[in-house]
Amino acid sequence: MKRCSVGGQAVMEGVMMKNPANGTALAVRQSDGTIVTEYYQNKNKHEKGTFPTWPVVRGVYAFVEALSGGLKITTRSAELLGDAMEEEPTKFEKWLSKKLGKSAGDMAMTVAVVLAAALAVGLFVILPSLVVSFLKIESGFLVSLLEGVVRLLVFIGYLLAVSRIKDIHRVFMYHGAEHKTIACYEAEGDMTPENILHYTRLHPRCGTNYLFLVMMVSILFFACIPVRAFLPRVLTRLLFIPLVAGLAYEVLKAAAASDGWLARMVRAPGLALQHITTAEPTADMVEVALAAFNLAMDPPDHDVRADDKAEEATAAPEKADESA
Repeated sequence: MKRCSVGGQAVMEGVMMKNPANGTALAVRQSDGTIVTEYYQNKNKHEKGTFPTWPVVRGVYAFVEALSGGLKITTRSAELLGDAMEEEPTKFEKWLSKKLGKSAGDMAMTVAVVLAAALAVGLFVILPSLVVSFLKIESGFLVSLLEGVVRLLVFIGYLLAVSRIKDIHRVFMYHGAEHKTIACYEAEGDMTPENILHYTRLHPRCGTNYLFLVMMVSILFFACIPVRAFLPRVLTRLLFIPLVAGLAYEVLKAAAASDGWLARMVRAPGLALQHITTAEPTADMVEVALAAFNLAMDPPDHDVRADDKAEEATAAPEKADESA
């Protein structure tokens, strides 16, 4: 069985595949049925042995890069679909753009990041802390333990709720296509959409596993910091989020690299959650994932973006970045 370092992300009507050795490939199926692809060289390579590659620290860097990069690539997929171009910036976004001297698109992304961060803090930090505050428990250890359990339940409930949204469900189907493609490659199977469909949509290196491990590590970590008062407890959680993310990254990395019983046990809950965060894809979705995977594995000599499309199509039609 091959070991593959390529990781991916489902986006709007498409898939992103990132090859740490080369760069990032994006494939999106447009409304006319064609698949448009883009490729970006990795810009944030860190030399081995430097501070960003230290254990735990590398997990913090990966966490931040995944959040920022994930939002950007999702926004780009919307632009390729034409959705972003059709939306008029809000008055608030226009006002911020004028005051800060940034484009309306940049301001829309900034607002989205702020709102997403506020929702995450509200749901997964403040709400669990608030719930256990009403229980009047004297033990700080027990308060921290129950808070972690509530946080995990909120997380699972949130995933179940959003999975019922039609557009999100389609993203989860593309998530399944991404996993199946990588699973087929690792099993050295025939890399065709029809064959890829037969492989599992569950993968040990999935971000779902990572998020679950963040939840579990936070339960154990914060149980060792017994704080009863509501406000200090919330501030403590926010302060140590980077450290918890770094520790969870190391656990995920170790579990994904082993097939021992302990590693399988650590991976099992995250794999189970992937039954929510992935769905069975269609063959045309797998075709999109395969296009992104092939581009990530065999990249061009330079970045290929939508801005290059017209020039490439004119100069060399056989290299245009759309396929039927």
